[in-house]
Amino acid sequence: MKKTFLSDKTPIYCLVPSEAFILDDHIKGYLEHGINVKENDVVVDIGANIGVLGVRLSKSLKSISIHCFEPIPDIFNVLKKNSDYSNNKNFKVYQKGIGKKIENKVFTYFPNSPALSTAKPEMWKENPKSFTDAVRGSIKNAPKKFWWAKLLPSFFIPFIARRLLKNSQEINCEITTLSNFIKEENIEKIDLLKIDCEGLEWNVLMGITESDWHKIKSIVMEIHDIEDRLNNTISLLKKYGFKNIKSEQELALKDTKLINLYATR
Repeated sequence: MKKTFLSDKTPIYCLVPSEAFILDDHIKGYLEHGINVKENDVVVDIGANIGVLGVRLSKSLKSISIHCFEPIPDIFNVLKKNSDYSNNKNFKVYQKGIGKKIENKVFTYFPNSPALSTAKPEMWKENPKSFTDAVRGSIKNAPKKFWWAKLLPSFFIPFIARRLLKNSQEINCEITTLSNFIKEENIEKIDLLKIDCEGLEWNVLMGITESDWHKIKSIVMEIHDIEDRLNNTISLLKKYGFKNIKSEQELALKDTKLINLYATR
């Protein structure tokens, strides 16, 4: 575990400092298109990783409640450290994933790039070109701090991509559903539901019962647009009363199927 600082000098613990900066840049893009968080709001962060969103919100909003889920032990330990360091007693963390049913699931952990850890490793391993394109886009649009990355020759990018996926580990993780969490914790409202879980976003939505949808006021999520998942998600959200829905692809991900979706009522 290492300690670094975000772009505004906010201290944060992490596993890979360069990844912390990229996550921070990524998180900033979530709070757009009508997604607002204010005092006394309740936020649920599924796929919280090291907790950049929780750190950011805890710093700017003193009465925020945020529930962060991260199933990978090494990443969770950092998330817990950041939660403790935030001094926000309502910054709560859970070493679980969220899915469509209560179960145990094998996740693949990538120590060289923890944010890519997933229960669907085939998404990256079986489509190396897509992954290489994502790495290329991330380097091309890297935060200013990493200006030197843009000078790397193009032939070097596949080598970097392969290294990021090396030394992977399979880890058995606990999965619950969002509705089970709502019931156990007696959650009356979710002002913002953030989902970024590397290919399992549809499973998260399938774990929400009919009676709980009205509690969710806004959603921001990363979608892997395979098998028409983007359109299916939009249709599902409209069914449950979300009227303002916008999708947008980050510049760094323009050659991939990764799309951000924003939805409010």
